[in-house]
Amino acid sequence: MPRKQKPKVFRTATGFHDAYVAAPSRKAALAAWGSKHDLFASGAAEIVDDPELIKEPLAQPGVVFHRSRGTAEEQLAALRPAPNAKRRIPKEEPSPNVHPAKAAPSKKKAAPEKPKLDRTALDEAERILAALEKRHSEERAGMAQREADLQRQRKAHDKRQSHEIDEQRLKTDKFRAIYERAKRN
Repeated sequence: MPRKQKPKVFRTATGFHDAYVAAPSRKAALAAWGSKHDLFASGAAEIVDDPELIKEPLAQPGVVFHRSRGTAEEQLAALRPAPNAKRRIPKEEPSPNVHPAKAAPSKKKAAPEKPKLDRTALDEAERILAALEKRHSEERAGMAQREADLQRQRKAHDKRQSHEIDEQRLKTDKFRAIYERAKRN
């Protein structure tokens, strides 16, 4: 009979999050992520052995857990250009045939400024999602603990019942022997 393989925890990046899954093999991890490409071959996926990161996935093998890769502020900072990086705007060269004082004013209109993006709704949605994922994870951990407690109680109950039945069988056998002796006499 083949020995059951203990699952390993694998991680891959999914946007601003990492996806973790406990699976018996790389192939099973790729299937859990829904990937048709070998993310391990390209270095986009890896085995994780950090005890804090593997605790939750090992409690629910086959379930994909998403963890944010930094705060929203850190993620936005990574998208912004460096503060010292300046965009170069090419200057219009005056035509050599036109005197600078007689040059016609430029008819180019300034491009309208793009409105500043508001991430408030997205940040709130991500915060709620993270809170839901955390709550669901805690609920699953609580259920797992209650199941383990129930198994311990059942084991103790079965042991106690087995002991009671064994004692009663001995008593019954003793009284049967006395009865059989009396019946023969």
